[in-house]
Amino acid sequence: QVHLVESGGGSVQAGGSLRLSCAASKYISGTYCVAWFRQAPGKEREGVASIDRDGRTSYSYEASVKGRFTISRDNNKNTVDLQMNSLKPEDTAMYYCAAGPDWACTLVPGPYKYWGQGTQVTVSS
Repeated sequence: QVHLVESGGGSVQAGGSLRLSCAASKYISGTYCVAWFRQAPGKEREGVASIDRDGRTSYSYEASVKGRFTISRDNNKNTVDLQMNSLKPEDTAMYYCAAGPDWACTLVPGPYKYWGQGTQVTVSS
């Protein structure tokens, strides 16, 4: 069992930055793909960014966050971060990290087996 805990959410004004962090209770380095998803009220959960088990190749970003968000992982610390810059009001959502098989390291939520409880991000205009 892998437990994931997100942190770093908060309230910022448009144009600001936040850095979310996902800490895993179990060693996930070299084993799991990790992704960030978000869900706004009344909307479906959508994938934001994913990074493969090595953190070196094949990560993907949702179109609206490309160039603004950066996913990274520190396999020594067992963490995966999401740096969010130039935030917009439409980025407001609950953000979740999830771990899943490396063969399905995409923005489709189905294959991800382990999920955190989420951290709220609110961007005001």
